[in-house]
Amino acid sequence: MTTQVPQPTFGVAGFVAPAESAILDGVQADINQAFGGNVNPGLTTPQGQLAQSTTAIIGDKNDQFLALANGVDPAYASGRMQDGIGRIYFIERNPAEPTALEVSCMGAVGLSIPLGALISDPDGNIYVCTQAGIIPSSGTITLSFANQVTGPTPVPASVSIYQAIPGWDSVTLISGVIGQNVESRADFEYRRQQSVAINSAGSVPSVRANVLAVSGVLDAYVTDNPLGTSVTIGDYTLKPNSLYVGVFGGAAQDIANAIWTRKSPGCNYNGDTTVTVYDTSVGSQPYPSYQVTYQTLTAVPILFAVQIVNNPNLPSNYVQLIQSAIIAAFTGADGGSRARSGTTLYAGRYYQGAQAVDPSVEVLSIQLGTTTANANSVVMGIDQTPTITAANISVTTV
Repeated sequence: MTTQVPQPTFGVAGFVAPAESAILDGVQADINQAFGGNVNPGLTTPQGQLAQSTTAIIGDKNDQFLALANGVDPAYASGRMQDGIGRIYFIERNPAEPTALEVSCMGAVGLSIPLGALISDPDGNIYVCTQAGIIPSSGTITLSFANQVTGPTPVPASVSIYQAIPGWDSVTLISGVIGQNVESRADFEYRRQQSVAINSAGSVPSVRANVLAVSGVLDAYVTDNPLGTSVTIGDYTLKPNSLYVGVFGGAAQDIANAIWTRKSPGCNYNGDTTVTVYDTSVGSQPYPSYQVTYQTLTAVPILFAVQIVNNPNLPSNYVQLIQSAIIAAFTGADGGSRARSGTTLYAGRYYQGAQAVDPSVEVLSIQLGTTTANANSVVMGIDQTPTITAANISVTTV
């Protein structure tokens, strides 16, 4: 017997599956023919239930094949399929990173603070020392600590010693960088697009692609000034005939190497971080050395003020739900574009996620800012990178 269920088609539009309503009609026609006709088509009958189940099975098969077909297109690929496309370009998805802190450790002169030393914050998060050190004659040393758990844990306001070491008196938080979840589909695709320039040299896209490929780099802004006079972009002035590279995250030496291997010879640099790079391609020592300068992006916390309608049906944790939705949009975890250096952040980007957390949530307004959340947009300088914490997202009902 020939089936009357419509089949998927392959053409210029790729794989196209028939509508499930058409599949149901075809299944019912097959059942009617198999039983000699006059079969009651009602969906509440046994044969109707069989037709619906068969339709669901066929539809699910079509959906799975459609997902597979879309997975070979970088515009739609996600998960393992996107990882495979990334490997064609020799890039890997960035893993989750913990929140990292720079902490001043005070205590007895000569005391060794080992790797694995523990401190904590007021919320009970534990941070592990990732850079051992010996307290010098000044009585204080700055060391790096990382949260035991990966992901965007907010940078705490203060820290304290969790595991006592004789002679270690106190700790003071100096600065922190919020961690990240596993690189999102949108961020990975952005990096893949940029990576096509990695094998070139001398162009802005080439330098940007190489810097973004450095492990731990979370944001980068690259531009140049080809003129013989200074040029100002926003509040930042570029030297004549110079390259500007702003970077957030990553190791300084790795970043400098990435810049030097792709920049044009003879151009000047801009920035506040200078690293020595050695040209080991000459094959023998002493290797020629070069001073590479770039800008370490300043982390700028973005403040949010969200107003929603006061509704008795609001879930008890509506504040946390809205904060999480805004953070997901901010970091690109929702599948959209993330907030970056040198761009304009618009409040409209965050309405959809906040509105979708619960049917009872009705958003009246979302405003943002750097000192006060009172604007509909914020322009980030090329020497700044936007950051976010739940503590900076105020949610009120009206």
